[in-house]
Amino acid sequence: LAQTLRAGGLVILVRHGATNSNETDAVPFDFANISKQRNLNEKGKEQARAFGEAIRKAGVPAGEVYSSQFNRAYETATLAGFKNIQKTSDLTSGAPTATAEEKNGRAKALLAMLGRRPAKGTNTFLFTHHPNIVDALGKDWSNVAEGEASIFKPENGKYKLIARVKIEEWPAIAAA
Repeated sequence: LAQTLRAGGLVILVRHGATNSNETDAVPFDFANISKQRNLNEKGKEQARAFGEAIRKAGVPAGEVYSSQFNRAYETATLAGFKNIQKTSDLTSGAPTATAEEKNGRAKALLAMLGRRPAKGTNTFLFTHHPNIVDALGKDWSNVAEGEASIFKPENGKYKLIARVKIEEWPAIAAA
């Protein structure tokens, strides 16, 4: 897996790190006011830093990096050390009152991102949320853990799953 990651050409879909489960996002959403959002807890912050360190240690080349507009996903990416992170509504979890049309639109956008080939020699990183992952990829991802990454190989606008990696498994990949 480490060699495959170093070669580039993959899309790495990451669920944000561990959060404070007693916090909720205030509706309507105010992305600028992080005090009104569920945020990373200390464990999530440590996990994000360790993830980034493992990516760098393993020599995994990063290309484009996209994040949800919610702070927990963006902070996971920034604490991991990524730069030039592009926030997008396509990776932003919707309100509990989101319509099926809104959910389907985000799911289609996420699937399109999984099928888009990264720039040569790089990997694309996507930081998002549990509902987005399940809406796009189905019930097999209902157990996706906070910080877990699903690694895909884009092929002709589609994608193929290479591996699912829990956040605590990245140091072993880096050591390989």
